[in-house]
Formats: sequence, structure tokens, C-alpha cells
Amino acid sequence: MIVTAETYHVPVLLKESVDGLDIKSDGIYVDVTFGGGGHSREILSRLGKKGHLYSFDQDADAEQNIVNDDRFTFVRSNFRYLRNWMRYYGVEHIDGLLADLGVSSHHFDDETRGFSFRFDAPLDMRMNKRAGKTAADILNEYSEEALADVFYLYGELKSARRITKDICKARQQERIETTSQLLKALGIETTEENAQFSILNSQLKKDLAKMFQALRIEVNHEMDALRDMLLGATQLLEKSGRLSVITYHSLEDRIVKNVMKAGNAEGKVEQDFFGRISSPFRLVNNKVITPTEEELQANPRSRSAKLRIAEKI
Repeated sequence: MIVTAETYHVPVLLKESVDGLDIKSDGIYVDVTFGGGGHSREILSRLGKKGHLYSFDQDADAEQNIVNDDRFTFVRSNFRYLRNWMRYYGVEHIDGLLADLGVSSHHFDDETRGFSFRFDAPLDMRMNKRAGKTAADILNEYSEEALADVFYLYGELKSARRITKDICKARQQERIETTSQLLKALGIETTEENAQFSILNSQLKKDLAKMFQALRIEVNHEMDALRDMLLGATQLLEKSGRLSVITYHSLEDRIVKNVMKAGNAEGKVEQDFFGRISSPFRLVNNKVITPTEEELQANPRSRSAKLRIAEKI
């Protein structure tokens, strides 16, 4: 599959998220979700000669979109190692960090990666294809209880236990390796007629989307990585530095909201003697920013996006 910046991912809330960084021309910024490079290019367009941008992505495909600019450094790594890499590059403080936490369009549209139930593909789902368990490994190796917990916690599926029972029964007959095998285990037969699953009812599609979301989060340890990255960003940000984060589902949004409100992922609020909340951040937008109607029409995948911006105090 040929990957270009245009086909990899259409940047969501592009102007709003980069505006939120309040960019200084000579500042040091980090884009922890490079992807197609849309947000990174916009940040670079606002930097002067002395400014610099570090962009992270663990997906090898994203390297095809690298920007040829002396003010740009690409870091092929999971963003959870933000602090380590900044230390490696001799960066003590940054002026802003942007994170677009959504899965790139490229991942959903690449038939070989297993991110979407629209295609019959190996159940991989690894952002970093060089390491870690695949979705197939999790489906076949986790205990019934552990697998049900994944679906319930990360997919918020009420039917998690019933779904898991069906999967565990099916994997006793053969290892579940592909999308079609997983759907067959759930009683969904795939044929040429419904290969794109256009005939599935809307509720079933929603449940499948939640299941695939849960597997992807578990495969890539997304919640742990997000916590580590936000903690690193909190420590790295200069006073008045900005944190601009786009979320797409309630689990990651809750963590981002807690960090911006209380300085920790759990949302444990600390108060001083006078009852004032102690937090390293000041919210820039008290109300989340969402895509305009024009953006929703141009890019339907942006419909669940929420932008939160905070400033280090």
C-alpha cells in the first residue's frame, strides 16, 4: 500500500489545536503523534529560524511523511518515552506539546493491519509492528476472565462476558488469527455479499467497533502510554507552556481531563490550607472544542474529536 501524507491521515482540528499552543517563533515544541505530518507542518509554518519541533511516531509507515527541515527532528518511538528522548537530545524544557490521540485513517484503511472489521485480515493491530503481542495473541492466550475485562474496561461492552465465552469456545477448535475467524466465533458468517459488512445492523457495527477498540488499546498499552506521556509533558513544560490534546473516546478523554484539572491521571485533587485546588495547569478552554460542521462534512471521522488545552502555571 502506497502511503502519502494525504492518504495517511487528515489532520483533525488542525487550526484550533495549533492555535492552542500559542506558538513562540523561537520555541521548542513536540508533536507526539506525527502520523501524516499535518499538525507538524502547521507548527513548523509558525516557527522562526531558531525554533525546533520534535515529532514522535512508532509506526514505520509514518517515516514516509518525514519533513525535510533543519528545524525538525523525527523520533521513531512510542510517545511514552517522551522524557527519555528529550533528555537524549539535551532538551530540558519545551514550550508546548500537541497530541492527536486518534488512530490514523491509514491504519483503518490498510487491509493488512487488522485495525478494522471491514476487511478480512490478520488480527495484528500493533502500531509498532516490530514488537509486542498481536490482537490474535491476546484473543488466543488470555484467560476468559482477563479477556472479558479487556472488552469491558476498554470497549465498555455490556456483553463482554457473553462475547468472551463465544471466543473461548471457538479457540478450542482452532486458533483465531483473522477477522473472519473472529466474526465466525461470534456467529457472524462472512461472504462475498457482506465482505464490507454493509448489511450488518447499526448496533452490531457499534459493538464490533468497541471490541476492536478494546483489542487495539490492549495491544498497544495505550492508556499506560498516555499516562506516562502526560506525566512527562507536565514535567517538561516551561511556565506558560501549552498542552493541546485531541481525544476520541471517553477513556482517554477522562485521563487528559484529570491531568489538566489535578495534575494526575486519577483526578485526585489536592487543596491548600485555604481550600484552593493545587494543579500545575490552568485550563485555556473550559469547554471542549469540537469540529465545525464544515470539518465534519469533509472528514466524518472527526465527529468524536474533543480538544482540550491547558497552560502550565
